Amino acid sequence: MTSAWLLPEHIADVLPSEARRVEELRRSVLDTARRYGHELVIPPLLEHLESLLSGTGHELDLRTFKLVDQLSGRMLGLRADTTPQVARIDAHLLNRHGVTRLCYCGPVAHTLPAGLQTSREPLQFGAEVYGHAGLEADLEVQDLALDSLAACGVGGLVLDLADARIVRGLLDGVACDAALSQAVYAALAAKDATALRRLGAEFPEETQRGLLALTSLYGAADVLDSAETALPQRPMISAALRDLRCLAAHAALAHPEVTVGFDLADLSGYAYYSGARFAIYAKGSSDALVRGGRYDEVGAVFGRNRPAVGFSAIDLKQWVRHAGATGRRAAIRAPWSEDQTLRSAVRALRAQGETVVCMLPGHEHETLEFACDREIVAVGGEWQVRVL
Repeated sequence: MTSAWLLPEHIADVLPSEARRVEELRRSVLDTARRYGHELVIPPLLEHLESLLSGTGHELDLRTFKLVDQLSGRMLGLRADTTPQVARIDAHLLNRHGVTRLCYCGPVAHTLPAGLQTSREPLQFGAEVYGHAGLEADLEVQDLALDSLAACGVGGLVLDLADARIVRGLLDGVACDAALSQAVYAALAAKDATALRRLGAEFPEETQRGLLALTSLYGAADVLDSAETALPQRPMISAALRDLRCLAAHAALAHPEVTVGFDLADLSGYAYYSGARFAIYAKGSSDALVRGGRYDEVGAVFGRNRPAVGFSAIDLKQWVRHAGATGRRAAIRAPWSEDQTLRSAVRALRAQGETVVCMLPGHEHETLEFACDREIVAVGGEWQVRVL
């Protein structure tokens, strides 16, 4: 018999110390986004399936829990990604002209874990900019992502840049159905040159050479120089390389502590992105803490195909492992008493923002999450705070 207290695989409770740190990080990133002018939205956890999956590709469909609405009989989904919902809000509920900056932070649910150590209930934070097609919006979003991590004390950052237009440019005009295209993208993501030779056997020679070159185009800034030589001179590819140089140069100036690199075959979420994209890693992280970039087509299905660029934190709970440790929260210990002067003193301290833990009878030494470095004591008939 299964124990009633066991949770499903890759689902876990967040216990006090970690929960406090997660909440501190949540407040920090939302405050950082607000300082950039982003407005907070809270989309619903449940939504009609066709809305949740619009323009997101097959991968998100597989990760989405599905159920039947008992009121309407329509299929609903538990959101696996919040960005399509925010695009819907921008297109239909706000319907503003010009630039709109939105942010969000809430749980999503995945049918399968992304990795061995990942949760199926990540806490996703993200920020989006709608209405500006220029590279200025990409630069701002990149800055906000890096500043959000820095505000949480996450160091040793590596910014990895890529662009969806490079592969699109290589395949432009090539006879390639959906199944073959998906197989090519999978081979590129795995940097499998053998599979690429087999899959691209009927492609034009220039396209074959370009796809094979991508498998080795990763590393430092000289990757872009190599790409200029190895890839065909096509407008879409040239524009992508030019924008990547600009994004890298900006990051080097604004965030000199961040290591900037490139992986031109990084195609995670390729159905999603339409232009420059980035991933941010921290020292010791096996997967990206943040992924983002330009996805201009995400709002098309909602009838408003606006320029869009943004990012999302894969799981704020993962950030806790890389954020600077803060230890237990400082607190004031108080005896339990019905004495009204003591109770008034406790309320006054709490109103000032202090944490005051009253020791219930028989539990005088239990403070757990809190480090009581002071206590309230009676001195000359008055209650005073004394340092321990």
